[in-house]
Amino acid sequence: MRLRSGVFAAGCLLVQALGVGLFLRGFFPVPVRSLPRREARGAPPAEPPPPGPGVTSNWTKIPSPLFKKAVIVLIDALRDDFVFGSKGKQFMPYTTQLVEKGTCHSFIAEVKPPTVTMPRIKALMTGSIPGFIDVIMNLNSPALSEDNLIWQAKTAGKRIIFYGDDTWVKLFPKHFVEYDGTTSFFVSDYTEVDDNVTRHLDSVLKREDWDILILHYLGLDHIGHLTGPNSPLVGPKLYEMDNILKKIHTSLLSKEEESSLPNLLIVCGDHGMSETGSHGGSSEEEVHTPLLFISSAFEKRNGPLKQSELVQQTDLAATLAIGLGLPISRNSVGNIILSVIEGKTMREQLRFLHLNGFQLSTLLQENMPTYEKDPGFEHFKIAEKSHGNWIKLYLEGNNSEVLLNLGKKVLKQYLEALKILSSSLSKFCFCFCSACRKH
Repeated sequence: MRLRSGVFAAGCLLVQALGVGLFLRGFFPVPVRSLPRREARGAPPAEPPPPGPGVTSNWTKIPSPLFKKAVIVLIDALRDDFVFGSKGKQFMPYTTQLVEKGTCHSFIAEVKPPTVTMPRIKALMTGSIPGFIDVIMNLNSPALSEDNLIWQAKTAGKRIIFYGDDTWVKLFPKHFVEYDGTTSFFVSDYTEVDDNVTRHLDSVLKREDWDILILHYLGLDHIGHLTGPNSPLVGPKLYEMDNILKKIHTSLLSKEEESSLPNLLIVCGDHGMSETGSHGGSSEEEVHTPLLFISSAFEKRNGPLKQSELVQQTDLAATLAIGLGLPISRNSVGNIILSVIEGKTMREQLRFLHLNGFQLSTLLQENMPTYEKDPGFEHFKIAEKSHGNWIKLYLEGNNSEVLLNLGKKVLKQYLEALKILSSSLSKFCFCFCSACRKH
């Protein structure tokens, strides 16, 4: 009897130890090895080599930027239905018109928990998936040492201005040529916390001494915490944000006559808001946020509005990097959003997707000893080979329908490869966290 009791007790202790280990693995996830920033980056990969002798491609540089200036407006706790639902139609008429009939690509960005601000800023700017330890770090954010879009932009000589939640200033110290941080501590304040951001707008929009402007508005999030998403305060706050977006968009359009490149306005949320006004969890209201790309580079929308496509929040970093002519962050698991680049030539689109695939493949190699057997890696190598055949035809001057059809085929192959590669890498980051939440 004593022996059986001892075995049972030992079994209980073993199960408990495994449970603690699983929890710690989920809370302190280290599955993806973060690649360090490199002060001196090597040259990007060239286009895939055409088969056979006599034809070579020398395109080895990062492609030129698609946009001159970029403005990122992050509205804290902006749920997707606040823009795409009845509240958006009622309180954000200008934004709704752009989505339905304007030069805008609209998406629903899926956010991975934890849905709190600091991890979400990291996801937006690095393209990686932060762990649950970042919930604690959210209270006192240290400088971000991981490769990221802000660092890449600064290294490339781009001038970045920031106004809003001071979490950005802590994450990216000495990265902004001008900034004004606002503390998110006073949750009862939903007026001055946004006025302190907007007060800079008129003067900065008249200036030409910046390349990227980032605005992080906190008022909507504070209203949610105070009175919830159905509060009568939400409508006026959305209307205020709509007028700000109108001012920025109008200003960007007015300056495009002086520039050969169009400008870009991005509207997004860091996370959503639950039905009680909180966030941090994984309910649909917390993990679905709008993501808008607004630019005269895009064709005006015709016909009925389709349901917004679901993308990953991590896709922004890769897409914006390509849009600004920057390298994709080394630890990004995101995919370039095709709609943003589909106005470019087929050669440029294939070049962008190849760069994205090469970056994801490199990250996979650093984390998976058997990476060559990964379906995403195999798909990428097939796409690369097809891409080389397309380049051969292109450089030989072939303009037939064969070239067009092959280009479309390679495009589909790359998109499938990117999707699988991203999924493989994301599972490293997320599977243990999911197990942790379930147990």
